[in-house]
Amino acid sequence: MASLVAYDDSDSEAEPELPGGVNAADQMTDISGVDRPSGQGLSPCAPEVMKEEAQLTQPCPEALREERLPLVRLWKNDPGSCPSQRLQWPRKEPEVPFPSSMPPRPSSLWTSHVPANYVPLAAARLKQVKQSPGSPKSSFHAQSMSGTTPRQTSSTQRNRGEDGVVPYTPKRLRQLQELSTETVRTPAQEPQGPPADCAPAPLRMPPVVSEVIQPHLKSQFRETKVPRKVLFHLRGHGGPVNSIQWCPVFSKSHMLLSTSMDKTFKIWNAVDSGRCLQTYFLHSEAVRAARWSPCGRRILSGGFDFALHLTDLETGTQLFSGRSDFRITTLKFHPKDPNIFLCGGFSSEIKAWDIRTSKVVRGYKATIQQTLDILFLQEGSEFLSSTDASTRDSADRTIIAWDFRTSAKISNQIFHERYTCPSLALHPREPVFLAQTNGNYLALFSAVWPYRMSRRRRYEGHKVEGYAVGCECSPCGDLLVTGSADGRVLMFSFRTARRACTLQGHPQACLGTTYHPVLPSVLATSSWGGDIKIWQ
Repeated sequence: MASLVAYDDSDSEAEPELPGGVNAADQMTDISGVDRPSGQGLSPCAPEVMKEEAQLTQPCPEALREERLPLVRLWKNDPGSCPSQRLQWPRKEPEVPFPSSMPPRPSSLWTSHVPANYVPLAAARLKQVKQSPGSPKSSFHAQSMSGTTPRQTSSTQRNRGEDGVVPYTPKRLRQLQELSTETVRTPAQEPQGPPADCAPAPLRMPPVVSEVIQPHLKSQFRETKVPRKVLFHLRGHGGPVNSIQWCPVFSKSHMLLSTSMDKTFKIWNAVDSGRCLQTYFLHSEAVRAARWSPCGRRILSGGFDFALHLTDLETGTQLFSGRSDFRITTLKFHPKDPNIFLCGGFSSEIKAWDIRTSKVVRGYKATIQQTLDILFLQEGSEFLSSTDASTRDSADRTIIAWDFRTSAKISNQIFHERYTCPSLALHPREPVFLAQTNGNYLALFSAVWPYRMSRRRRYEGHKVEGYAVGCECSPCGDLLVTGSADGRVLMFSFRTARRACTLQGHPQACLGTTYHPVLPSVLATSSWGGDIKIWQ
């Protein structure tokens, strides 16, 4: 960026002045012919010239003086920057040394033509740049610092002159200011939650069984009834609750696990008190999936930060930590071997991990982009995976049956409709499974080869609309429960496919629904709004 520079030639002849230009006293006048007061000049003038100006010009009315603003106010603080017919270099100001921590600026075309003693105006206005003890302060620095204290004025106001014009600050100096303000950061501005490297506190599990669960442990047949009222309303998550799960151990089934998009997962006492027992900050991104271990003492979690953690609840230590090469959306423990689990997500491959070696032992690859859910069949020898394929020729990719040991596809001609299935659920007593579809209905399939879909029974009346809406069967197998995108909770009769009950659950989409494994007619639901409700 070039600049126009004209050198002062005092011996040259005087040039005629333009109307509305600069007069003999270097004072700016407008075209109307009305001069401004002599005290607002751009530079100190001789007394003789000032007297001649007073004689030649007539004073303006006071009403006109109040309405008009002085044109020379803009250059009052810096006389050297006054625009005149002959452009001159600014007056020589004392040299201001830059901080020693700044690297030297590379030479450029602009700096090669600037005099050595020239200092930018923005650099002189910075508070961080201090002058040497022996050098006098500039006129602008003396005006801006007089009568003000650092506590009374902000940094922006200190950089402003009397005319209200903010000077340009170079990018390198702005970065220095930001670094200096970050080092003086107050404790109140620190992010909430414990640091990432801090181990979670151990969970205080009660040694005795809950008094509410104790009477129902010995009963063999548990008839599920339709819940009518809200027992607890659990609030504490700062984002949508992705999934909920009761503890699989009956004596500890008062604990409820919830995962959320707020990067945490929580454990609640959802039967006795409705309080949060522990919050875990182990992930740096949203926690999409978490599962109880079959023993009920550990929790496996995975999220969008590619991290896998197995946490011991009694000691608060990490028994296993791994890193996947994709964002995790679903996790499932092997029903027979608790040391093996399946991991799926934003990838075309499902991976089987071994906790003992912290390595991947098997891979199941298909021509897909994302795995939505995983369901084990036949006591772990087979499993199903639902994918996001929903094109015209995707009948062989929507739901796939795999052989766990050989990683071979058993069947890929299961679901022939153009809808994705965000969740799968197994019936507790009959060899069938349910698939939640984006066609706003629940489809019923056989759990044995060739996995035929039932054409007679279809459970519909709710809305999915792209949400990961879950579904589940009651422990007795008589009722099916599903959430809905409009916040409702719907229950169907398994035999007749008729709607048994509809609950107005949440103001936003209801994602998770799960029955208590021991207590009859106790239901937990979660929503996109971040709250959890316990129904009875």
